[in-house]
Amino acid sequence: MVSAPHEAMHRIFQHDPGLFSRVSRILGIPLSGPVVTTVMPTDLTEASPVERRVDTLLRLETPEQGAFLLAIEAQGKKDPDKPASWAYYTAFLWTKYRLPTCLMVVCQDRATAQWAQRTVYSGLPQMPTVSVRPTVVGPHNMPVFTDPAEARADLALATLAAITHAAEPDIDVILKALSTALRDTPQDIADPIVEFTAQGLGNRPAKHIWRNLVAVDLSFYKSYISEEIRDEGRAQSRAEDLLLVLEERGLDVSDDVRRRITECREPETLRRWLSRAVTAPKAEEIFEEE
Repeated sequence: MVSAPHEAMHRIFQHDPGLFSRVSRILGIPLSGPVVTTVMPTDLTEASPVERRVDTLLRLETPEQGAFLLAIEAQGKKDPDKPASWAYYTAFLWTKYRLPTCLMVVCQDRATAQWAQRTVYSGLPQMPTVSVRPTVVGPHNMPVFTDPAEARADLALATLAAITHAAEPDIDVILKALSTALRDTPQDIADPIVEFTAQGLGNRPAKHIWRNLVAVDLSFYKSYISEEIRDEGRAQSRAEDLLLVLEERGLDVSDDVRRRITECREPETLRRWLSRAVTAPKAEEIFEEE
């Protein structure tokens, strides 16, 4: 199943196709900035029923290198089958478009990054035939943005860096710099950055740091995650009020009732329960008609 971090790690290059140029400079790849970038179809399915899709595919044009393809893969863990798939992707794209084809793999942990950047050969050592060695982006080579001004200067790069450092010890400082940088950013620019960061952090502990920062630093934004966070805040407040009413009325609140109230994340449902709690003879009866 495709995870949210997986999607964020490559889709941010679709959101800002010029991001590859800044990343390549960080990696020391001598490429001039593209004058034209096109987001390409990612379906690599053949006429046979085998379906193959690269995560993100860009066509870039530079003054020196001319046109070339950039296939971007998000890799969350080591997978011994991937090098063969990557070899297929690049060979297929090279054959289909007759353009130089480059492969970039984005990782969130150092072990996976180290594994991904190995050179893998399809043939014997004496006859390597096809070799695969992706350019790898990960916590080992992405910059650490702790200055809001630096993050504000390139929000997409700062977001990618935050995603790749999601499991690093200083992620709290990195996320604080990013949220601070977004305070004075127009909403239409800030919203996708908020969402990419949230997706990229996945279920790691850092997601709670980011959600709290969005709620506090970016409370005026109306993005999905900020609305979700505010809904959770309202739900928590109503749950506390509901439990207080039941306790003040002297009603017995069982563990099951308490759990159902505290785990509810729908403010309107909690509002109905709160209204019933004022007159219900038993705590369990607030759930009637649900």
